[in-house]
Amino acid sequence: MTTASDIREKYLNFFKEKGHAVIPSASLVPENDPSVLFTTAGMHPLVPYLLGEKHPSGARLADVQKCIRTGDIDEVGDYCHHTFFEMLGNWSLGDYFKKEVIAWSFEFLTSEKWLGLDKNRLAVSVFKGDADAPFDEEAFETWKSLGIDEKRIAKLPKKNNWWGPAGDTGPCGPDTEMFYWVGDPDKVPESFNDDSPFWLEIWNDVFMQYNKNLDGNFEPLSQKNVDTGMGLERTLAVVNGFDDNYKTDLFWPIIEKIEELSGKKYQGDLIKAMRIIADHLKASTFILGDEKGVAPSNTGQGYVLRRLIRRAVRYGKQLGIKLFTKEIAKVVIEMYSRVYPELLKNKDFIFDQLTQEEEKFEKTLEHGLKEFERGTSPFILFTTYGFPIEMTKELAAEQGKEIDEQKFKEEMEKHQDLSRTASAGMFKGGLSDAGEENKRLHTATHLLHQALQDVLGVEITQKGSNITAERLRFDFTFSRKMTDEEKKKVEDLVNEKIAEKLPVQKIILKKEEAEKTGASHAFGDKYGDEVSVYFIGDSLETAWSKEFCGGPHIENTGDLGHFKIVKEEASSAGIRRIKAVLE
Repeated sequence: MTTASDIREKYLNFFKEKGHAVIPSASLVPENDPSVLFTTAGMHPLVPYLLGEKHPSGARLADVQKCIRTGDIDEVGDYCHHTFFEMLGNWSLGDYFKKEVIAWSFEFLTSEKWLGLDKNRLAVSVFKGDADAPFDEEAFETWKSLGIDEKRIAKLPKKNNWWGPAGDTGPCGPDTEMFYWVGDPDKVPESFNDDSPFWLEIWNDVFMQYNKNLDGNFEPLSQKNVDTGMGLERTLAVVNGFDDNYKTDLFWPIIEKIEELSGKKYQGDLIKAMRIIADHLKASTFILGDEKGVAPSNTGQGYVLRRLIRRAVRYGKQLGIKLFTKEIAKVVIEMYSRVYPELLKNKDFIFDQLTQEEEKFEKTLEHGLKEFERGTSPFILFTTYGFPIEMTKELAAEQGKEIDEQKFKEEMEKHQDLSRTASAGMFKGGLSDAGEENKRLHTATHLLHQALQDVLGVEITQKGSNITAERLRFDFTFSRKMTDEEKKKVEDLVNEKIAEKLPVQKIILKKEEAEKTGASHAFGDKYGDEVSVYFIGDSLETAWSKEFCGGPHIENTGDLGHFKIVKEEASSAGIRRIKAVLE
């Protein structure tokens, strides 16, 4: 059987041979991207470089990026949808374009040296064109030249074959998607039909060649990028001839543990519950094990995490198992720790948080289910029994009922409990705003980080940050609440450096050399061989602040304005959070 390790290794080796630098997976919690709660694709960590900044490893990159997507959470339980997955990606930052990447995609999929898939079971789609942009003739002709029959090249509209922009404006372009026939190999149809469940999408090549401007027009980009993504879980199932992703080595050990704990087999009506438990607890283990230190809560990433754990516990109840989440996490860590060592490093935090959340929910689950049967409102089920609204909706749907979501939202607005960041819009991926305000706030996080170290001690390390158009949020390690005097000292120090009008500069160094400069690098094990170091001051040697970072930044601290801390609070155990603005 082909293993996940086999495919990861083959993929990265293939693109090394094509001149690509292999970069490590970034955190699941994106830096400075208010459009998403989690990294949903490999492009998130590369935002500045897709917008023109030079990457320290060059213009050709390849990686295996860990991702979380919750937009399809209701589909989890079928054979191919997941909340956590690994995305194999290769990138051209203004280098090669359509002909090269399509040929390489075809070679990797079909060559006996690589995946060796049957080219007669392959189909593709391309953008058919509309009033905004023409038919993608280059992609169409390239596939034909590789021997794909015209009947297997579908010309589809924007909703199928177009990526972006993330907001109203920004980079975007057509894509070409690859599908593999997973039905009876003796009954492969002559033509491609994207409505058939037997045509499984396995790879997507995105061509960022346009910029949608404020007038709504699509103009050619000066730097054309390629952004590709192939889901490891689906590809592994296809290569092994499985019709169920959960039978691969990325899931089967977890399924076996669920069978052992429940005394039941992965068959019949129990399959869905076992898949949901396996998927959700794998995702939860990765979120908890991430370097950014996310814990269950009623807001933001913590809300998604809580929802995943509690949904898994509810399905565990259907199988007759209790207090099992830690046991599943042990299996996940054993499976993945060689690829993602942060899981082993953070295992105690993972176990503690899972156990606490499960015990907390177990105490109220049975009572809450009875309250649901009595017709108790979704608002009370959430605030009193900790039932996420999505769980209440799911319970209602199972009984053919509907709930009044609008009423729930109105009640929650008054209660001010549920973060608006957990609304549906936050789960959409995309390039964040790289405008001037974003750059100012991002640069201010560097000043804040250094000021915290100067005031509270050098052991202070960053655990994450988030930037919107209005404010910055900065998480850092510290064991207690800051005093008013400490907050004022930090504020004054940041404003002092702003008043000094210090230059903000960048240098690209080998990782070992960069570490010797004393630059902060809280997530150092996640960087490639070469890194960008941003320093604030006249020279690297005399700089007040030095950090490994990808940007974007302004050029001088004098452009920041007045810095003000608006809130300092606990984020999770041993982690404090500062919210600040520039006035």
